[in-house]
Amino acid sequence: MLFRSFSSGSCGNCYFLGLEEDGAVSAGVLIDAGVSLRRLKTVLESSGMGLDSFSDILVTHDHLDHIRALGSYCKRLRKPVWGTPVLLDALSHHTFTLDHIAAVRKLLSDEGWNEIVPGKIKVKYFVVPHDATQTVGYGILVGDYPFVIMTDVGAMTDEALTFAANARTVVIESNYDVDMLMSGPYTHELKMRICQGHGHLSNDECAAAIKCFWHEGLDHIFLCHLSENNNTPKLAYSSASAALEEIGAENVRLHTLPRRTPSDIFRL
Repeated sequence: MLFRSFSSGSCGNCYFLGLEEDGAVSAGVLIDAGVSLRRLKTVLESSGMGLDSFSDILVTHDHLDHIRALGSYCKRLRKPVWGTPVLLDALSHHTFTLDHIAAVRKLLSDEGWNEIVPGKIKVKYFVVPHDATQTVGYGILVGDYPFVIMTDVGAMTDEALTFAANARTVVIESNYDVDMLMSGPYTHELKMRICQGHGHLSNDECAAAIKCFWHEGLDHIFLCHLSENNNTPKLAYSSASAALEEIGAENVRLHTLPRRTPSDIFRL
């Protein structure tokens, strides 16, 4: 299992998840398309991979930091783009994707697992509250390895917690520190948009969620989508680490994902 973030935050979001066999990537998917195709290609090639390392693209929602380059991906790569009916319909009318999404769109069923890479990768989605047309998290099975990603989560849901409670790796938003947000320069309206249940997940809310979904089989937690203005990697890490310490979860490996630069390649 390989996982890498290319960018994580309001400046752009894009993640790779794949299966390595005999020293080479045998199957892979991209989650969101918030970085340019040129940058994506450069970063992949710097680690001995290429654009053929992934065959499919999953989209979480239609905010620009997650789909900024999706039209280019559709036009030049011609790889299947998977989403819910609501989300794909929105992308069919979005300025950045409307001319290119039709030929590659693939509908995700809400009944059972969707096998997007036959024999290797399956996906289920779950809806989370966020002020886009529709926002989803994903449960992904790579072989029999359960992985969950949920970014841009206004509030945790029972369904999201259930998915995370059955995963070995969870990527979860830890967007803002409450004190930094409230004392910062944002307008009152923007502060309320962020913190009132359809914006983003705070460090405290992320920590509370971790205490709910932690289980003995959990290997990795990645903290994603940290705010540049209302958070720091140290604050996010400390909050989640304290939650893990409180419940005695000593074996979980905790990571913060960088905002503007690629992460390391993680072998899960």
